[in-house]
Order: sequence, then structure tokens, then C-alpha cells
Amino acid sequence: MSGRDLLQIISDIMLRHLYLLPLAFCIAVLPGCGYTLGTPVVQGVRTVHVPVFKSDSFRRNLDYLLTEAVQKEIRTRGGYRLDEAETADTILRGRIVEIRKTPLIENRFDDPRELQLMVGAEVTWVDRRTGQVLQQQTFPIGAELSQQASSVSFAPEVGHSLATAQQESATRLASRIVDLLEAPW
Repeated sequence: MSGRDLLQIISDIMLRHLYLLPLAFCIAVLPGCGYTLGTPVVQGVRTVHVPVFKSDSFRRNLDYLLTEAVQKEIRTRGGYRLDEAETADTILRGRIVEIRKTPLIENRFDDPRELQLMVGAEVTWVDRRTGQVLQQQTFPIGAELSQQASSVSFAPEVGHSLATAQQESATRLASRIVDLLEAPW
């Protein structure tokens, strides 16, 4: 075998495996850039307890709907585990401060054809072991909320109900609340 044949074989092997070079680069460099897999969680916190949200409203069951939606969202994202109040690392307390149902479209007899449901809440996430407030956020109702997550429009004439709108609003607000539990990038 001549030197020229040996160079040809080495060249062929290098060309065949050239696509591995970017992969090797990514494996070597990306871990140093702070990228992680999964939900970014707060260091030292593994469990959270979510008591039933309190409510200043006379509308029934929205507090339970929101609590269930928050618990489901925590389970779905998988960054934390739900636990009892006595053993959890943290407690996520919430209070529904306002529920507003307003007509968007009315017919000529002033019957609502489409309505909007908006839910405002205050949330506090506390480390049960130290008493330190980890996050505190208010999700207010206002003109700027009309395009945000906890605002839902529904039309009774086409089969939508207040119950389905409350469920959808609770699900959307729960997603925003659980966003607070994630560690900042």
C-alpha cells in the first residue's frame, strides 16, 4: 500500500464522518452556556402545596376551579411535586380579587350575544421553611387585560356557557401563575 492510497483512505473516512464535527462541537460547548433540559426550577425547592384559593367574589366554585387548574398545571410541567402543607418546601397561596362579566355584543333588545369574562388574582409563593416570599404577583383586571390570558369571551347563543368560560379562564390564569414558579433564565 502506497502513501498515496493511505491518504486517500484517511480522506474518505474524514469526509464520511464530517457531519459529526458540528455535533461534537455542540456537545462540547453548549453545556457551558447554561442550557438545561426540562423546566427551570428554583434551587432547593422540590415540593409545593397549593391550598384552595380564597375569593372576594360571590360567584361560586371559581376558587376551586382555579385551584384545580393550578395543581394540574404544576403536575403537567413536572418541575415540582405537589405535597401536603406540613411537608412541602413551599406554599403557593392565591386570592381571586375580582371577577368581571361584561357584554361585548348585544342584540336590539339589549340581550347579550357575546360576553367577556375576566378574572383578577393575587398570588404569593412562600418558602415554608424560612418564611421568605419567593414570588408575589397581582394579575389585575383592566383595559390592558382584554388581550391577556385570563380574559375569555363566550357566546351563549351558540352553546357557550358561563361554566365553560370559567373553566377556560381558570386554565389560562393557572398557566400564568405557574410561570411564576419557574426560575428566571
